[in-house]
Amino acid sequence: MSIPGVNSDRVTLSIDNGIADIRLNRADKRNALDSEMFSSLAAMGEHIKTLATVRVVVLSGEGASFCAGLDFASFHVMAAGGSATGFKKDGQFNAGALTDGGLTHLAQQICWVWQQIPVPVIAAIHGHALGGGIQLALGSDIRFVHPDTQMSVREIYWGIIPDMTGTLTLSRLVRPDIAKELVFTGKIIDGREAHRIGLATHLSDSPRDDAMALAREIAGRNPHAVRGAKHLLNLQVNASAAAQFAAEREVIFSLMGSDNQKEAVAAHFEKRDPRFTDPA
Repeated sequence: MSIPGVNSDRVTLSIDNGIADIRLNRADKRNALDSEMFSSLAAMGEHIKTLATVRVVVLSGEGASFCAGLDFASFHVMAAGGSATGFKKDGQFNAGALTDGGLTHLAQQICWVWQQIPVPVIAAIHGHALGGGIQLALGSDIRFVHPDTQMSVREIYWGIIPDMTGTLTLSRLVRPDIAKELVFTGKIIDGREAHRIGLATHLSDSPRDDAMALAREIAGRNPHAVRGAKHLLNLQVNASAAAQFAAEREVIFSLMGSDNQKEAVAAHFEKRDPRFTDPA
């Protein structure tokens, strides 16, 4: 199935009985987010919006992980002064450019598009969901997570902040103090802890199988009622999205390529402790 803007080496789609099975397809890189993955995920989401016969979406990753976050090449670009998540140095790819409508930029849209899709989106998560990967997972409506999954809001480790809608989706799932600790430290938690604090809807030894089972149940309900329910349940919780995403963009643009941000990346690759300067 050929879908405009979607590279099947990054994202695949199959549809059966109203269930759209979407899989990140860069298994050799633990489904890390590169320019092709960004554009393919966004295009896939836009395509799904147009399919009236789709009743539920299952989002998962091929291979050993759901999504390990940004491709390492992106961190080199950011340290060199790239002004947004996912920039290529030559300027050919700009994940910081606003999408149509101006609500999100591309890096935010690959996570937020699942909320814009009118049918339920169920994520099946295993292996790793780090940085952009956990934000992608949090963009779904329901999450099945393997107990041993390694999850982290990892951006602080690289001297930045979660800027792919994570400040909104995280804060509506967990207590404010928990959200702050996760963001301030970048610590890695497993699926059990994620379930305890509210990031995982269900623990599962077979996340994709269980996600598909729930998808089949939902697909058997009145599709108009399911769509109406998602719309109504999202009205209040997503009401502040535009302002929050604009604030994310303002903060991340101030951090990208700054001295301390470059130092965070350099310290990682040089295997040493970072030497930060305090604000004036």
